[in-house]
Amino acid sequence: MFKPRALLSALLTTALIAAGSPARAAVDAGMVGKTVESSHAPEWPMSPKAAPNAPNILVIMTDDVGFGVTQAFGGPVPTPAFDALAKQGLRYNRFNTTALCSPTRASLLTGREPHNVNMGNVTNLPTGYDGYTTVIPKSAATVAKLLKDGGYNTAMFGKGHLTPEWEMSAAGPHDRWPTGLGFEYFYGFLSADTSMWAPSIVENTVPVEPPHGDPGYHFERDMADHAINWLRTQRASAPDKPFFIYYAPGLAHTPHHVPKDWIARFKGQFDAGWDVVREQSFERQKALGIIPKDARLSPRPDSLPAWSSLTADQKRVYARLMEVFAASVAFSDYQTGRLIEEIRRSGDFDNTMIVYIQGDNGSSAEGGLNGLAFEQSSITGRKESFEELKSHFDDFGGPKVYNHFPAAWAWAMNSPFPWWKQIASQAGGTRNGMVISWPRRIRDGGAIRSQYAFVSDIAPTLLEAAGVIPPDHVDGVAQQPIDGISLAYSFEAPAAPSRRTTQVFEMMENFGIYHNGWMAGTLPKRLAWEVGAGVDRKLDLGPDQRKWTLFNLDKDFTTANDLAARNPAKLKEMQALFWKEAARNHILPIHDYSQGAAGRPSVAAERREFLYTAPVSRIAEDAAPHTIGNSFSIEADVTLAGKDQGVLLTQGGRFGGYAFYLKDGRPVFHYNAVGADQFTVRADAPLEPGAHKLTARFVIDEARPGAGGTLTISVDGREVASGRIGRTVQGWMSHTEGLDVGQDGITSVSEDYDVTASRFSGTLRSVLVKLF
Repeated sequence: MFKPRALLSALLTTALIAAGSPARAAVDAGMVGKTVESSHAPEWPMSPKAAPNAPNILVIMTDDVGFGVTQAFGGPVPTPAFDALAKQGLRYNRFNTTALCSPTRASLLTGREPHNVNMGNVTNLPTGYDGYTTVIPKSAATVAKLLKDGGYNTAMFGKGHLTPEWEMSAAGPHDRWPTGLGFEYFYGFLSADTSMWAPSIVENTVPVEPPHGDPGYHFERDMADHAINWLRTQRASAPDKPFFIYYAPGLAHTPHHVPKDWIARFKGQFDAGWDVVREQSFERQKALGIIPKDARLSPRPDSLPAWSSLTADQKRVYARLMEVFAASVAFSDYQTGRLIEEIRRSGDFDNTMIVYIQGDNGSSAEGGLNGLAFEQSSITGRKESFEELKSHFDDFGGPKVYNHFPAAWAWAMNSPFPWWKQIASQAGGTRNGMVISWPRRIRDGGAIRSQYAFVSDIAPTLLEAAGVIPPDHVDGVAQQPIDGISLAYSFEAPAAPSRRTTQVFEMMENFGIYHNGWMAGTLPKRLAWEVGAGVDRKLDLGPDQRKWTLFNLDKDFTTANDLAARNPAKLKEMQALFWKEAARNHILPIHDYSQGAAGRPSVAAERREFLYTAPVSRIAEDAAPHTIGNSFSIEADVTLAGKDQGVLLTQGGRFGGYAFYLKDGRPVFHYNAVGADQFTVRADAPLEPGAHKLTARFVIDEARPGAGGTLTISVDGREVASGRIGRTVQGWMSHTEGLDVGQDGITSVSEDYDVTASRFSGTLRSVLVKLF
């Protein structure tokens, strides 16, 4: 008879004998089944444990908020959460960023100069030179990774903008997604920006469809909800374990999306115009002690018009765009305040170090002289008229537009400094207001600190506060030096000299150097709104041909007095130091983002055919067919039961893209080239039930991004419709929405259908896209 227990005993004995001493000795001694005395107590792998009384850490970084925006720094916009922390903690009035989004965020998290971690530009514009690939190396572990290894729970919410575009698909790798950079949880978006009403959300590494049909939904409210819920869960699970939260709101980067009741709070407040608002901020900054009493207000650049020169219509539209911007800043701060209040409620506030940075650069002038109804217009080389902008007056702030304010408002919001985002050589692009609050450690509430600081200084400040010593190796990889200098020395020493004596800057070919109170930098060779598709890039003006400025910041806080012509010897000395620092920090060669882009890594750039055999959503742009500047065809193999509806294939959404779909049984192709540039080709009659091959074929006029062409729809090889696509997008198809098969998600490419009812009702066997 088969005896399982006997067989099991025999197998166990055989295995133990084969394993050798001491197990074999135990068998030989007849000790199987008996307790064997151990030479030591049981031991377990240990989880990392934070230092005793290590503080919780909350780092908040808003987007495109200039130095002169918030009331805490003399600006016109009330930000109660930020302002309260300013009274509780320390305000830093000489804190500097890189002048652009991705580089600032990379420097913030790694503690290194941006070019030293390959982030010399935004992730949308990499080049193949050292310092500019946008690939953060393993040798630069983030502060999130080091704190996690040091016993912290870590989470990130909001804007990423650190992942190379060719790594943003489901194929990964995910090393440079937030969860690969040391964050145990992520809820936000990977791109430069997103609609706040219909955002492109990622949770950890999985795309999340935003809610539809909820008029009260806004991503910043949703983001705060997720952060609060994560914090409550973390405190319930491990109340003695410190947390690190990196909270990165998408506002006030375009689109300035905000509820109407918040916009109404600012009605009429900016009717006096940008010149007056800037001067009022300047006077408040003096009164608050943010700037010296004898400071001079830097003049308006010649490229910007005086408010008094505008027409009544222009004043009305531009003031409204500023009201929407102000509302977005205030609304964002309110949602951030909810998270801070949760920390208070939990009893953790006194031992929570909060670093609240208003802006990853100066306010943005990328809206141009008029402002924009659609940010995508500048990205895709499209010109918006003032009349088109004015026609969207009642839409500003809402889901139908992607609005941005005029450049002169950015200049006003950077008071008292000149220039704006992108201009790393001038304070208007790099100077941002920052508050650090930590009641258990910082006692000098409401005081101002004037030590010169750079964004790379934040990571070592956090590590020092947490008692975490940066290791020489992380996960077996030798670590490059941390460039930042901890600001903890300034907490209790208001008059301490700045430990940062030198800082090099370069962004978008705007470059400069700070050293011992002096700042030398180049004037921009092109304006912020000239950076983009279809604009003359002025490549003929090399780095050695640029005009330089020189300021003594110890005597001229606002950079109103250019000393370059009066002190050429000092300028020459500073220029020599710049080139030395540039060589040391992987800044060379200084080049345009269009130079050195050849050979850029890509998931799909070399593919000419794409076969999809099942419904799929949110394929990232680099992994989708590269249709820009190409002719292409879409062939769908379907079976219809009647007047079927729904999407066969679509890429992009409300703010640019194309869609091939059925409406009332008729095949339709729609190309959304942004705003009023909408082109539809539609068959006259519905299709008969049964199996069909539906084809949309686009033949471009010339192989050039943005060119128009002819679109033909065929059914089973027979042409049923043809029409003109007047223009196509250039630059990016959609930097927020991907490619979908069998349905559309987030927002619809055409108003002909709604995403909630976009699923194809027939049978979709395959879709084949060909480029030719």
